[in-house]
Amino acid sequence: MVVQPQLKILISRDEIAKAVDRLAHEIKRDYQGKQPLLIGILQGSFVFMADLIRQLDLPLELEFVRLSSYGTARESSGKVRVIQGVKMPVKGRDVLVVEDIVDTGITISFLLDYLKRKKPASLKLCVLTDKPSRRRVPVSIDYRGFTMPDKFIVGYGLDCDEKFRNLPYIYTLEDIDNFLDS
Repeated sequence: MVVQPQLKILISRDEIAKAVDRLAHEIKRDYQGKQPLLIGILQGSFVFMADLIRQLDLPLELEFVRLSSYGTARESSGKVRVIQGVKMPVKGRDVLVVEDIVDTGITISFLLDYLKRKKPASLKLCVLTDKPSRRRVPVSIDYRGFTMPDKFIVGYGLDCDEKFRNLPYIYTLEDIDNFLDS
C-alpha cells in the first residue's frame, strides 16, 4: 500500500521570492565591483541558485559540486564524500557557496574546509534554510533566508529520498516515518 504524504505548507512561494530578493540585494551590495564564483551543492541547491542568480545583475561564474553524506533518506552518515569536485580555479577568487539547507553542519563544514585549502580570496556561505537546533558542527552563515524549526522539510529543491524537489513551496513532511516505510 502506498502511503500518501502529509505535507503542510511552511513557506509560500511569495515568502520564498521575497527572501531570494533580499539575499540577492545583500550579495550585490557585498560583491559590488567583484566577479564572484558561485558554487552550488547538487542536487538540492539548484532551484534556489537558479532563482538567486537571476536577481544578481553583476558578473559572476557558476560551478557545482556534488557531495554525499546521507546513509538513509533523513539522517547524515557523518561521513562526507566528494562525488563531483570543483573544476574551475578557486585560488584568489571571491567564492560564494550556495546551499538549500544547513542542518547538522557536517556537509557544509566539510565543503568549506575543502574550498579553504584551494586558497580563495574570500569564502562566504548563502543558505536558503537553516536548522540551528540540529547543528553538530558550528557553521558561520553569511546570508540566511529562513531559520527553520526541527521538522523535516521538502519542496523548492529540498527532498526526501529524491522526491518532492519540484514542489513550489517549502513544506513540512508530517509523517516521514510512515512515508519512508511505505
